[in-house]
This record gives sequence, structure tokens and C-alpha cells, in this order.
Amino acid sequence: MADLAQLLEPLAGLRDRRRAPLVLELDLTEAIIDEPAAPPVAQLLGRRRQRFADVIEGVRRGAHDPQVAALVAKVDGRSLGFAKVQEVRDAVRAFRAAGKPTVAWGESIGEFGPSTVGYYLATAFEEIVLGPTGTLGLTGISMRAYFLREAAERLGIETEAGARHEYKTAVNMLTERDFTEAHREAAEHLVSSLSEQVREGIAEARGLTAERVAELTARGPLLAGEALEAGLVDRLAYRDEVYAELLGRFGEPRLRYVPRYNRHKAAERVPAPGRQDQIALITAHGAIHSGPSRRSPVSGSASAGSDTVGAAFRAARRDPSVRAVVFRVDSPGGSHSASDVIRREVRLTCEAGTPVIVSMGDVAASGGYYVALGARSVVAQPGTITGSIGVFISKPVTAGLLEKLGVGTGSVDSDPHAAMFEPARRFTESEWDRVNALLDAVYADFTGKVAEARGLDAEQVDRLARGRVWSGADAHRSGLVDELGGLETAVRLAREASGAEGAPLRPFPRPNPVERLRPAESSEERTAAQGRLDAWGPLAELSARLGLPAEGVLTLPGDWRVR
Repeated sequence: MADLAQLLEPLAGLRDRRRAPLVLELDLTEAIIDEPAAPPVAQLLGRRRQRFADVIEGVRRGAHDPQVAALVAKVDGRSLGFAKVQEVRDAVRAFRAAGKPTVAWGESIGEFGPSTVGYYLATAFEEIVLGPTGTLGLTGISMRAYFLREAAERLGIETEAGARHEYKTAVNMLTERDFTEAHREAAEHLVSSLSEQVREGIAEARGLTAERVAELTARGPLLAGEALEAGLVDRLAYRDEVYAELLGRFGEPRLRYVPRYNRHKAAERVPAPGRQDQIALITAHGAIHSGPSRRSPVSGSASAGSDTVGAAFRAARRDPSVRAVVFRVDSPGGSHSASDVIRREVRLTCEAGTPVIVSMGDVAASGGYYVALGARSVVAQPGTITGSIGVFISKPVTAGLLEKLGVGTGSVDSDPHAAMFEPARRFTESEWDRVNALLDAVYADFTGKVAEARGLDAEQVDRLARGRVWSGADAHRSGLVDELGGLETAVRLAREASGAEGAPLRPFPRPNPVERLRPAESSEERTAAQGRLDAWGPLAELSARLGLPAEGVLTLPGDWRVR
């Protein structure tokens, strides 16, 4: 007869294993999405992608979990957006403040390429380890613009454009041959602000002066040995050496990815059936437009539809468990009317007694700033790209191209302005009068709502507007943003405003599987707050890269990715 102790031995081993220390892992070389809940098919296609909220909450949760012993992260030349990098840095520093080891490692941090932002992220960790044959792409911050006017003219294409005002440079790609004075001024100011944040962050983390960091950046990229000698990394080692040394400190610990750890811990805290107070997380990600939000299964790009986002806010107002809303905005803007619809829903939610706190991501500019105007408070990272309070319109004129191709055109119009937006001809004088009237009206509406929401007078708003882009740090100094921080800061403000101390942050709404599969009965149902798959995502993104107003007139000028 088998000994009972022998039979129970595997179970005892499993129990001991479950009690073993945890070392959390982060893979910061893979995509991290900051988007709303997806339709079922999109969830299957993107199930391996990490969610930003899981990363941030998981790291912060691990800081206070006695079972969690350390954090190790893989980094490389790729990075998150600038503001997300700052948010991850804040979470990692909170983990370090709990007295737990943190290690960042990479075979190469920018191999034959730039990685200043990637290295900036790594400096939040107590120890940085670089592969013996790696390089450190510490080369500085760069923003590049392309100007296609001459190329377009060679094809016989002109661009007619109007903007309010000189800093609204979305169509400069097609109307200019180089930076305008205002365009260069805005870009230089933004690069200077972000560069200062990077230099100071690296200097503080590595015990260097900002001047020394600037000297090393001017020499970059650096070989592994040079980075070690300069004190930018702590040692050179391979992955097996990094893990053996770290794990060896804790006996036989278990490894677990941060997002999986966070979801596991959140599941442990699921309450008994019934009402539980919550902070609802509603997201506007990508270009803003009328209709439902969309996501491309091909490119993974997403957009924010006023129907979907508006339905989410209406559902939050009716749900007694929702004590406050954190509205996560990561958008370059888009449609004026759609942005205003979302702003209205935000304001109605606040007026109904449910405070809304906006948390800005990497970009919350133009329409992405407009939607925040109905909120109780606005939170941004120092590196968030925001502002761009302005409007533009553009139309390619293809008459020259058609003539070169031997294509004739003609139209039969019922009224003088019936064909004004056709690309085959230029605007007439009376049509330009209407275009300018539209631009003036939208600009006056935008700036007027900024003045009302932010408590500024017309002169102050005009100084901050005119289409100019600001860093979050500058926006905070000028009164466009209330507080600097990330999701954690926004959640804290939401709890304080609603008196719901300890209420968890949850994506909202979260329809059950049956609700996801059946059509919504009306626009008032919470299932109406679901987006749709959109196979045209890559083409829409290409249009945006060309500076064309594919989604609307309140769009951030150009490509503001930080490299």
C-alpha cells in the first residue's frame, strides 16, 4: 500500500512552488497597446500583445506584494512613445523605492540605430546590463519632416490649404519646400524641452551631470566598452549570466511576466456578485471621427469614433458602480464635430456627478486636446505632446497631373459651390470666402471652449493656441494641463474627487461574451460602446502620414514621433 506522504508529496511541492518568491519580467522590446477593449476577433488576433494598464498596474502592484522579490526587463533600440516611457519609468522607480532590485538588460540598446529614448527608459532601473558585443545608441532627440511640394509639382499636383494659424503646419509637407519660421520654431522648442527632460533624467539616474550626459550623447553611439567606462551601464553580460545572478539571490524563485501577474492578481480580488464601486477606464485612441471606433486587424491601428466613446460615457453615467471615470486620451485629433460630441459627453458625465479625469498618453493634441475640455482635471506626462489648438483644411489640385496624362474633365453643377471640393480644379474666390469663414468659426469655437474650460482670457489663449504644439511640461506651466503624471496620478485624482478610496480601475464597459456577440438594441446600450474591425487601417494611416485631413480638420500637424 502506497505511503500517504508519498502520495501527497507532489501536492506539497506544488504548494511550496506557489509560495516561492516571484521575479517579475517585462519585455519592453514588444508592442504595448494602450487601447480600449477589442471585438472578439481582434482580441484573438492580438492576444499576445501586452496592455499598457497591465504593465503599469502590475509593476506598481508588485512593489507592495511581499511575494515579489525583483523586476527584470529586456530593452533594446525600440521604445514606447515618449510619455509612456516616462510612465513606465515612474512605475519602476516606485518599485525601486520599495527596496526591491530592478535590472534592465539588452543585447544591444540601439544596434546601428538611435535609442536615446530606449536608454532613457532603462535608466529607471537600478542596474543596466549590456551585451558584450552590443552598442548604446545614445545620439539625442530627432524629429524629421519631409516636404513634397517640389515632387508634387513635378507630377502636376498643387495643394490649396488654409490654417488657423501659423503653427498649424499639418499641410506644410505638401505646400512648402522646407521649414517655415513658425514650423521650425515650434519643432525646436519641443525638441529642446524633451531633450532637457532626457538629459536630466539620465543624469539623475546615473549620478552624472547634465553637461556630461550632453558630452556623451555628442559622441554616440557608443561601443559596449565605452558605455561601461562612461558609467552609462553597470556591467557587460549575456542573458544567461544576468538571469543566473539575479535569480540566484532568491533561491528558486518563479518567473512571471508582469501583465500575466497583474491579471492573475486582479482575478484573485474579484468580489462576490453584486455592486462594487469602480473607477471606469474609457479610452480614445487614434484619430477621432464620427461613427464607431475602428481597429485594423492588419496593422493593429485604432481610431476613436464619437458613437463608441459617447456610448461608453452614457453607460458610465447610468452605472451606479462607476464612481468616477479616467479618460485615457492618446490621439492626434481629427474631426471637429466628433471631438465636440465627445467633449460634450465628458462634460455631461461630470455634471451628472461622476468626475472625469483625463490622462493624456503620448499625444493628446488638437482634437485630442479638445475632447479633454469637459473634464474635471487634465493629467499629462512632461513628455506628452499636446496643444495644437488650431484648424486647417487642404485640397490637392490635380489639374496639372490630369493634363499631363491627357485626361480631360468636366462637370455639371447645380449651384456655384457644388464642386468646390473636387481636386480637378482650384477654389474660386467665393469658395475661398466660405473656406475662411469655416476656418474662423472652428478656431473661434475651439479657443472659446479652451478659455472657458481653463479659466483663461482671450489674449492668453491666443498666445497658447495658433496651432502650436507644446510638451506636457510646457502645457502645465501655461495652464493647459492641471497636473503632471500618468495613469496612477489620474486614478488618485479620480478616487479623491469621488470619495471612492481604494476603488479599482477597470476598462469600461466590459460586455460579457453573449453581449459582445449580439447587436446592440439601441445607442443607449453599453454594447454600443464597442468598436468595429476596419481593414482599411493601413491606408488611413498612410493618408495621415501624407499630411492629408483623412479624419478631420482638428489634426496634429505631421509626424511627431520622437526618435
